[in-house]
Amino acid sequence: MTPGLPLPSFEPPRDKARLRRLLQAERQSLPDRAERSAQLQQVLRVWLTQREDVTVGAYWPIKGEFDPLPALHRWTEGRGHGTGEGPPRRIGLPVMIRQTKQLRFLQWFPGCEMEPDAFDIPKPRGTDLLLPTLLIVPCVGHGPGGLRLGYGGGFYDRTLAALSPRPYTVGIGYRHGYIPWLEAEPHDIPLDTLLTEDGVAWSREAP
Repeated sequence: MTPGLPLPSFEPPRDKARLRRLLQAERQSLPDRAERSAQLQQVLRVWLTQREDVTVGAYWPIKGEFDPLPALHRWTEGRGHGTGEGPPRRIGLPVMIRQTKQLRFLQWFPGCEMEPDAFDIPKPRGTDLLLPTLLIVPCVGHGPGGLRLGYGGGFYDRTLAALSPRPYTVGIGYRHGYIPWLEAEPHDIPLDTLLTEDGVAWSREAP
């Protein structure tokens, strides 16, 4: 190495916009992403058995995100699904409210009609509005104490700040996205639980 030049840094960039781009590119190029996804499907399915919720807000996966919908569809086939043992379990997908930049959730089920939202992400068309008691949140990255690095739009934080009662939040992400130095900003609302392909990586309280 040429004398006087700085040593190369192998730490992730502390510029959050750059960090988001780096983590998204890394996620999309993971050579074993299918295996990691299969492990995380199982983690989520097992974790959901500990919950009493019947209405869950989720997301449509983009940019290499983990897809929670197969595990959630299996979850809807459990207690209450045509058994008379309780209310049916329902899944909602987010739609942004332009005026407030908050999210609302429309019921999703396999085969329901979809249409693109303002960001060209599929959303349910003409289904019921849901109020989830459990919210599954995608993570670009994650840090200590349930901190989440999202896409920078602030939609989930604004939504959670406005909802009463606030739903229980569980972040979903692969372990490569862990950033040990990640710090909260004033608007950030920490997650209640974080799941990776290795299991429960963080939990504020027993679910």
